Formats: sequence, structure tokens, C-alpha cells
Amino acid sequence: MPDEVLEVLEPASRRVIVDATLGLGGHTEAMLRASETLEIIAIDRDREAIELAKARLEAFSDRVKYFHANFSDIREVVRKAGRTEVDGILADLGISSLQLDSETRGFSFRFDAPLDMRMDPDSDDETAAELLERLSEQDLANVIYRFGEERHSRRIARRIVERRESGNPVETTGELADLVAGAVRRKPGDRIHPATRTFQALRIAVNREIEILEGFIADSISLLSAGGRLAVITFHSLEDRVVKQSMQKAAGRCFCPPKFPKCVCGMTEQVAILTRKPTIPSEEEISENPRARSAKLRACQKKQAV
Repeated sequence: MPDEVLEVLEPASRRVIVDATLGLGGHTEAMLRASETLEIIAIDRDREAIELAKARLEAFSDRVKYFHANFSDIREVVRKAGRTEVDGILADLGISSLQLDSETRGFSFRFDAPLDMRMDPDSDDETAAELLERLSEQDLANVIYRFGEERHSRRIARRIVERRESGNPVETTGELADLVAGAVRRKPGDRIHPATRTFQALRIAVNREIEILEGFIADSISLLSAGGRLAVITFHSLEDRVVKQSMQKAAGRCFCPPKFPKCVCGMTEQVAILTRKPTIPSEEEISENPRARSAKLRACQKKQAV
């Protein structure tokens, strides 16, 4: 959603913007082309993506600082970049095309590969295969249900544990896809592979995507200068719910139970919501890039200090 991002972040009127999920650099390139003076602090936890983005953005190398880090470390990254505040922050969440199309990273069941799923393969984080080996049947079912919204989560978890206890644990994408397909009947005309939700759930769990999101938004808002803007693109309902509620809290919405006589949650109005309803991709963009069909953009603007 490059056009929508440019519209909400207004890079021509900004000095410094953080691209917290650089990926292949598409959004950063669009923002740099929109302003001859803008500087970008670029973050990504995938070192391969950073190297590819550097090649793409070579013409703007004097205006981009690159950091191999998790977006949850945005405070430390901004400090290392020599800044105490920034004018804009963008986060394009979820999995990148680079990762999804990799034949070796284990994100997709289109390729038979080791079940890794780490967005930072250089880290010591637990892989998806190790997660399947460690978690109990109940914990596995909870992960698959919560992060994948898979109603057959218990049956899938039971099959995974049964196979593990037989001495033949699930270790590759092909093995997991076949196991889930055997546990979940595919409805006639259903274009979604039965393993899609399970793969999504494991990826989210491995990379702690939901766990770190609320803290990232709070940190981002604290780093914005007065009038600075935060834009977040999500790709599934769990992410969108966290982003929506986090921005609402920052906008001063009370989340106390309705029967409370007065607010005790201590919400303060730090931002103004710019997108009462999420912005979605145009039909033209969806036709050109079908993976964008579930994208939702939400944004807020930092208020002036009182």
C-alpha cells in the first residue's frame, strides 16, 4: 500500500522516519523519492532482506541508516541512530515475500524444507520444529487455536504429539502439511489449504509477533515528535485488533468495565486517531498483488505536549 502510506505519513514534510520493517525496501524507496531531504532509520531482523534493500536503495545511501534488529528494539535503535525523537514510524507487519518464497526457510508448505520459520535465522531463537517438540498437547492446541483461529486445533495437536511419541517428530514443512491435511478434511471448493492456519499460528508463536506488538506501539508513540505519525499495516485479525486497541488506549479511550463509577485505567490522550476505519488496498493493487488483499492500514498522530 505505498500510495496510502505516503498519504498518511506525508514524508515530504518530515525530517526522519523509521521504517521498522524494511523488508525489500519498497516503502522506504517510495518515501525517499517523495522527499529530497528525508532521512530513514531502517530496521529489519532478516539480514538477507537488509542486504537486498541496500542494493535497491543504493542511490539514497547517504539518507538511510540500516539496523539488523527486531522492531521491538525501536527505542535502542533510534538511540543508536543519534536521535531522541522521530517524525514518523511505519511498520508493515507479517511475513515478507522474500521469506514466504524462500525454499529453505520453512515458512511455506509449497516447498519441503526444515520447519524453521524464524524471521531472523541468525538468532538463537527456537525454531518451529523445536516448538513442536517441546510444547504439550494442550499448549500446542492453544497456540494453533489462538494464533491461527483453527477450530480443529485439538485434533491437529493430538496428531503432532502422537507422531512425536512414536519417535518420528514432525521436522519439515511437507510433513506438517500432510499431517494437518490428514487431520482436517478439506471442504469442496475450499481454496485455502488445510494447513494454512496452522502454519500462520506457528510462525506467529516462533517470532512472538503478537507478544511484542503492543509494546512496540507504545514505544513508537513515545518516540514521536509533536505532530509525528505512526502507521501500521496488518494482515490478519489478531494483529489488527492489537493495533486498534493500542492506538485507542493512546488516544485516551477508557477500557474500564462499563459498571465502574469512574475511570481507573489512567488513560491519557497522547494521540489522535487518523483512521477511524482501517484503510484497505485498492482493487487495482489487489489484482497486481493478491497477497495485499487482507492488508489493513491504521494510523495515529502525536498530540502537542500540554
